[in-house]
Amino acid sequence: MGTCYSHLSPDERIRIERLHCEQGLSVRETARLIGRDKATVSRELKRGLWFASNENGSYRPYRPRRLKTGPWTSMPFYSALAAQRRADLRRHESRKPHRMDSDRLRSWVMDALRRGWSPELIEGRLKLEYPGDPAMRVSHECLYQWIYAKPQRDLDLRQYLPRGRKHRVRRKRRKVRGPRIPMRVPISQRPKTVDSRGQFGHWESDTIVGAAPSRVCIDTQVERKSRRLFARLIPDKSAMATARAEYEIYRDLPPRARIDRTWDNGTEASYHQLVDEALGMLTYFADPYSSWQRGTNENRNGRIRRYLPKKTPFDDLTQAELDAIVKEINDTPMKQLEYKTPNEAWDEETSRLQSKTTNPSTSVALTS
Repeated sequence: MGTCYSHLSPDERIRIERLHCEQGLSVRETARLIGRDKATVSRELKRGLWFASNENGSYRPYRPRRLKTGPWTSMPFYSALAAQRRADLRRHESRKPHRMDSDRLRSWVMDALRRGWSPELIEGRLKLEYPGDPAMRVSHECLYQWIYAKPQRDLDLRQYLPRGRKHRVRRKRRKVRGPRIPMRVPISQRPKTVDSRGQFGHWESDTIVGAAPSRVCIDTQVERKSRRLFARLIPDKSAMATARAEYEIYRDLPPRARIDRTWDNGTEASYHQLVDEALGMLTYFADPYSSWQRGTNENRNGRIRRYLPKKTPFDDLTQAELDAIVKEINDTPMKQLEYKTPNEAWDEETSRLQSKTTNPSTSVALTS
């Protein structure tokens, strides 16, 4: 068995200074005489070498890869006293108090986790709510490590994470298969301006399926810029039921708030032309098995699954209960919205549309 590692002592640093710097012994020979590995001595010299200025007698750390120009032209030297001070400083800084030891921060984080907020969302919201309080800061990576740490296992905080897995895993992709939908317009023909999310009124669509033998499904529609979610219960996954739900969602919206939508390649979108003709919208279809092209909708569906996990039948679910779930999701701040909520972003966009409509010059242009 190997011996336990110990840090260099002040006496050892003094011996390194005398043997290597004063007597000129090699690193290997110096390490042999003090009973240390040559890598330990070499690393210590790199940390403790200094340059002396020829002008004012001041010092600065030695960096082997840095170009030595200007007044710093003397040979580097090693100071045992300075090296010991720097070692003590490193030891002191490594013992900072644990971030989550703060009762106030831990209580706030626990409440946010129970509300379904992700660690990254918690990190950003803390900066927004406590801009001048450095004690109320924690990174999302620190939160993940804290949640999965052994002391928190009894609390089972993993259940509050978006996926609730025991370990963090990599995503896998599936093979591509060709879709069969009438009058299908691929996403490659969608205007490139839609990708930037700079324009309001572009949507993404999908269907959430309940557990068998139940046939009840949930039709979801998400606006890309504001990330606001709309959802309707439908009796089955048929194309007619889906088209009817889409029409009910979009019919009360201003035309400028419903320009187009992007579907996946499910057969429930086969009657998309009925909605297009009734509301004047356009429909595009993502590439097969490319859910990242409709990432906003997939993200919102994942939030719904926190309340209605897979293998959950929807027979006993009412539209009022679904609306309550959607409202809570739309009232949750998002990092992509600079930690505003989708409802707040939606209100800003619709107010902007109303101001354009009520503007006299805009009204004349529209009527002409």
